[in-house]
Amino acid sequence: MAEAADGGAMGRLRGTHSKWIALSNTTLGILAATVNGSIVIISLPAIFRGIKLDPLTPGNVSYLLWMLMGYLVVSAVLVVTLGRLGDIYGRVRMYNVGFAVFGVAALALPFDPFTGGAGAIWLIGWRVVQAVGGAMLMANSPAILTDAFPPDQRGTAMGINQVAGISGQFIGLILGGVLAAVDWRLVFIVSVPIGIGGTIWSMLSLRELGARTKARIDWLGNVTFALGLIGILVGITYGIQPYGGHVMGWTSPVVLTGLLGGTALLAAFYVIELRVSQPMFDLRLLRIRAFAAGNAATLLASIARGGLQFMLILWLQGIWLLLHGKNFADTPLWSGIYLLPLTFGFMFAGPVSGWLSDKHGARAFASGGLLVSAAAFGGLLLIPTNFHYLDFAALIFVSGAGMGLFSAPNAAAIMNSVPRHQRGAASGMLATFQNSGFVLSIGLFFSLMIAGLASTLPATLTHGLASQGVPYPVAHAVGQLPPVGSLFAAFLGFNPVHTLLGPTGVLAHLPPSHVALLTGKRFFPELISQPFHHGLTIVFSMAMAVLVIAAGASALRGRRFIHEEQVVTVGPAPSAPDEAPRSGALEGSGGN
Repeated sequence: MAEAADGGAMGRLRGTHSKWIALSNTTLGILAATVNGSIVIISLPAIFRGIKLDPLTPGNVSYLLWMLMGYLVVSAVLVVTLGRLGDIYGRVRMYNVGFAVFGVAALALPFDPFTGGAGAIWLIGWRVVQAVGGAMLMANSPAILTDAFPPDQRGTAMGINQVAGISGQFIGLILGGVLAAVDWRLVFIVSVPIGIGGTIWSMLSLRELGARTKARIDWLGNVTFALGLIGILVGITYGIQPYGGHVMGWTSPVVLTGLLGGTALLAAFYVIELRVSQPMFDLRLLRIRAFAAGNAATLLASIARGGLQFMLILWLQGIWLLLHGKNFADTPLWSGIYLLPLTFGFMFAGPVSGWLSDKHGARAFASGGLLVSAAAFGGLLLIPTNFHYLDFAALIFVSGAGMGLFSAPNAAAIMNSVPRHQRGAASGMLATFQNSGFVLSIGLFFSLMIAGLASTLPATLTHGLASQGVPYPVAHAVGQLPPVGSLFAAFLGFNPVHTLLGPTGVLAHLPPSHVALLTGKRFFPELISQPFHHGLTIVFSMAMAVLVIAAGASALRGRRFIHEEQVVTVGPAPSAPDEAPRSGALEGSGGN
């Protein structure tokens, strides 16, 4: 009866304009957090030029990776803990603090007083602080929306919020390219008014609607989870770098320690969470079929989506844009522009599928959307490396639409399936799976691409360089260099041939016509087209398999299931605010 009364009060609150204020504010917050996760990808060349550091020098690759990955790793690690703290201390309070931390870090980033390695460490450190604020926003936004909206409108609200979140990853690519072309500091300054304005607006407008849960902080669980996830994600990040005489670093002691040690710590986390009275994350929630299946599908879909984004950027920047007359330095900006159909597809399908899932349930839309994206991957494999843009645009639009069909209904179904007092933890876990999948995708798909290139690129590069007058011993030595150097060069908008041959001094002794050809726009993309397509076949085939498995996991969620309705109509309410629902609610028919 208490829960029913509470639900009535909540319903009256949801009938006011406060739910739309919550939606607009959390949408701004999630957009700011995700834009900053991708904005540096495109602007890295300008940032490193600004601090006078060559990102492709072997000793500086770690700076490059941490500038790129640090924000994502920290976000993935902290969102569960911060979501649980939202349950304890108030979701709106944690959200407001997140906006403030985000704004302070944004203010510090553009005023980097150092150059070289020290300048890179300043940026990486403040990016980590900014990631803490972003994690607070991502961890608590879905829970705030679930508190504010009734069950029959959550799909629509989640649709708009999810579209903003995932679209932010692509908007960041374009915004970073435009701003970096003017001044690298603008890449960070753009977040300052958003952080400060969002903090003031959220403090003045948002109200706490969810009930707080009195509980002690599970320090041991927090520490083992954070260290375990950091170990695995850092191991994967360094696994794509060369080690010793190997093309990649999967046999490196650092990588093996991170992967094995991280796995052991997560196993310890699992045991701890089963035994403590007030766990950081109640693993009994995994007995809810909608929750477990939805999160499994989220992880797999995020892996595929991250792999798609990075491989498409490589395809455009390393080959297609150069063959169509763009300069190396301009390819980061143009790749973001040419990827707009992907964002449009997501923005079109996300809100529509969220609205429809409110009426018809999530299973068909979520599972069907993943299969649509898998079919789009198959279509990308059928077009040539130097494609007609309309074919490419249509396929990535379909891929984005498929992801949009999946994301909103899936997020709403996950949040509908859990008890009200654990929505913060559930929201954090959803964000963890999304962010972890994105980081995992970089390690997985870069490794597959490098493996594919390693089997064909050395001979192709050696023969191509030698045919233009490069002495064979030098051509052979360059051809045997790890392919990751060529990939990073293309990814950052550098001419890989100039990057590879520059240190050898060969260019100074070749005829000017040969130098012009080697360092021109067409030599490298034409040379790498076939090896790249070979690697792309491996990568996209794996992505299709991941999406099909994700669709299967999504289909296992079962029929429509809303926990607060299930508690009222099927079983008694939890005996204490920090307990999981009884098995009658947990083992219902499944997911929304």
